Amino acid sequence: MTVRGTLRVPGDKSLSPRALIFGALSAGRSRIRDVLLGADVQSTAGVLRALGADVPPLSDDIMFTGVGVRGLTAPVSALDCGNSGTTTRLIAGVVAGHPITATFTGDASLSRRPMRRVAAPLSAMGATVVFASADGLPMTVSGGTLHATAWRTETASAQVKSAILLAALCGGVDVTVDEPSPSRDHTERMLHALGADIDVASTRVTLRPATALRPLDIRIPADPSSAAFFAALAALTGGEIELADVCLNPTRTGFFRVLERMGAPVRYDDLRDEGGEPVGTVRVGGGALRGVDIGGAEIPTMIDELPLLACVAAMADGETTVRDAGELRGKESDRIAAVVANLRAIGVDAEERPDGFRVGGAPRGRRPQAARVVTHGDHRVAMAFGVLGAATGCAIEVDDPACVAVSYPGFWQDLARMQR
Repeated sequence: MTVRGTLRVPGDKSLSPRALIFGALSAGRSRIRDVLLGADVQSTAGVLRALGADVPPLSDDIMFTGVGVRGLTAPVSALDCGNSGTTTRLIAGVVAGHPITATFTGDASLSRRPMRRVAAPLSAMGATVVFASADGLPMTVSGGTLHATAWRTETASAQVKSAILLAALCGGVDVTVDEPSPSRDHTERMLHALGADIDVASTRVTLRPATALRPLDIRIPADPSSAAFFAALAALTGGEIELADVCLNPTRTGFFRVLERMGAPVRYDDLRDEGGEPVGTVRVGGGALRGVDIGGAEIPTMIDELPLLACVAAMADGETTVRDAGELRGKESDRIAAVVANLRAIGVDAEERPDGFRVGGAPRGRRPQAARVVTHGDHRVAMAFGVLGAATGCAIEVDDPACVAVSYPGFWQDLARMQR
């Protein structure tokens, strides 16, 4: 099978919730187009409504008036964040900067994900964070009078960094965040575009108090993590796919760079700036793929695409190794364990390591075996193996195809369309 065609994948999963949050915190009427309609972003919208923001039902073009940086109100019940870690961690920062208390809950998967990494800096700033048990949800955050803080994160995490910045914004205090390596910088870019006094120097971000933010007028670009699945499809099949309006923020494009290093031709056209984010068209073709070794600063730029990389590596010539990716164990599933177990189930040589994995690759012409993939309800695992099955013609059955609704509700329809 060879695929050819043009596709615009849905709006970015990182920018969409941030746009809703900043629209709610702005002074004036915001307009947001092409917001992702997935379950995680719906969770963000529902939590903001519970905090008193007038967020309308999500659609391709919404408008609403913000309540200001300190205008949210205490919820009357727990904030249900569904499966969304972004919703939980970012809005925990928002609540910490308000004189209110809120309890965060979520589904079984989210409730197991680590939250002390965000609780620690918020507590250091003056908020109170209480866990019902262990390190996950339910988590209760009580905000109030915060104080200026300088915080260094143990690992690069855009969600933790954003929580700290949002707490400082809503609490009206100075804050500096240092990271060991750069993480996604969408929050910083959006704050700058809305008039906040923010400085970014390599891995250090400093935010000073703001009394108000300008309203948003933004079109959300296509999600590079979602686009990556179809880039991989083209690379594996020898076809060519044009992916339109993709967010090309350098903190998000690591997969495209690695795919090119593996031997697939990747080209960027129609480059432009939209709302402070670089955007363009990505054209990807097929090639003789070879294994790679990745780790260090590359990992945060493609953390969500690592399950997909493992599936591409299964069909590459030579060994692929991934290291410094221990964060994968705290995602919607333990993605290291899930990916390796599923690769082995389809006959691929794969090895689980504490902070990553090794994939042995495939001799030319070999194909995976038919098997049923266990996703553990993880959308990235489901889509990665869906692409591998489509590209190889192997009967790979995904046990929970509906779980893709978290980030890409129309994924299976788009995958079928691109195979015609």
